[in-house]
Amino acid sequence: MTPSSPQSPLWPTARAQARLVLRALRTPSHPATPLLGDSPRRWLRYLPYLVVTAAVAALLPVTVNVLTTAYGLQADAAWPLAVAQTAPLLMAPTRPLQAWWLVFTADVIGAASLTGADTLGSPWPWPPPVVIGYLILMAFLGLRESRPALIGVWLTTGIAGFAFELLRSELSDGVWMLLFILSGVVLVATGALRERGDAQRKLAAQESISEAERAQRTLLEERTRIARELHDVVAHHMSVITVQADSAPYRIPGLPEQAREEFGTIAASARESLTEMRRLLSVLRSADTGGELAPQPGITRVQQLVEATVRAGVPAELSLSVDPAQVPQAVDLSAYRIVQEALANVVRHAPGAVTRVSVVSDGTDLTVVVVNGPAESRAEPLEAAGTGHGLVGMRERVRLTGGTLDTGPLPDGGFRVAARLPLTAPGTAEETA
Repeated sequence: MTPSSPQSPLWPTARAQARLVLRALRTPSHPATPLLGDSPRRWLRYLPYLVVTAAVAALLPVTVNVLTTAYGLQADAAWPLAVAQTAPLLMAPTRPLQAWWLVFTADVIGAASLTGADTLGSPWPWPPPVVIGYLILMAFLGLRESRPALIGVWLTTGIAGFAFELLRSELSDGVWMLLFILSGVVLVATGALRERGDAQRKLAAQESISEAERAQRTLLEERTRIARELHDVVAHHMSVITVQADSAPYRIPGLPEQAREEFGTIAASARESLTEMRRLLSVLRSADTGGELAPQPGITRVQQLVEATVRAGVPAELSLSVDPAQVPQAVDLSAYRIVQEALANVVRHAPGAVTRVSVVSDGTDLTVVVVNGPAESRAEPLEAAGTGHGLVGMRERVRLTGGTLDTGPLPDGGFRVAARLPLTAPGTAEETA
């Protein structure tokens, strides 16, 4: 069994590839949109039309002149043939495959009409203007069509040229081989340029999708972290409620039996809530977060953050004017995390920048402000461009407490992070009053 027999494993593959090429030659791989039509520069959008217009204006009279003088064709036959061989180039910017079918058919008809003429000393079957126009069309084809279509065009060009060569008894001038080689070179070059552009566009789109996915993952991770931290905050209060409810009958003498039962119900409900919360937390807490059982940090540890930032080479100052006892634990933890992330951003993006941290309270709101000037260190930043993922966590924490967050660059090149965190949960201020 030979490799080319119908029973060979290569035969189904060859037939499938042939069907793919024929389908690509029949169906354009893109809609009839202009080449470079989405370019932001106007001259680039008009460039393909200027090229084909100049090519038709130059090739049409030259083709007529060559057909009449070099090949002895009558003018009444040369003009229609020249128009058929050159005018379809005007379709190349939008419909290059359809233009190729028209030009190729006209070129074959022209070569057939010159078969019986005295073409000794003149290139045959493709006159020089035909070769030039054909190569221009190949460039447009390579920039728009798929690889199977380009292979089909190239093979069809070579088969047609070789078929005409078999009809000629004189010594070949090799023009058919020249067009076959040059058209292949042009198709490969322009096709590679198109595929490179497609790959760059897909890569840019994939990077945009990846960036969105990273931002979403950062948001989910921060929410999970907040949920774990809130567990510690809420669990403390629920434990206090449980202890107070259980110890009430012993601390308050003469408590009625009905009140004892009520306190027992409160304690049981608090314990049940703690159990349900821990069960939910087990889903959020990963296996490697056992160290998070330590007490959560707060405003009292902001001084340590500033000192660590100074040791990292960033001159930082702290203004702390707040009584930690008057700050709810959720706000206390959120303020600490906001300062922590803001200082980490300064170290990453603005090494050496003078930074001022302010945490003050007016009795109603806790205001956290972190302002840094332009980077003064000669060292390169650890990150040249930020992703903004750190700000995602800040916004989530501020939203959790019902506050507001204001971030943005300063006119002198620095950056400002300002958060306002209400000390009383929304909807409870009136109740407390």
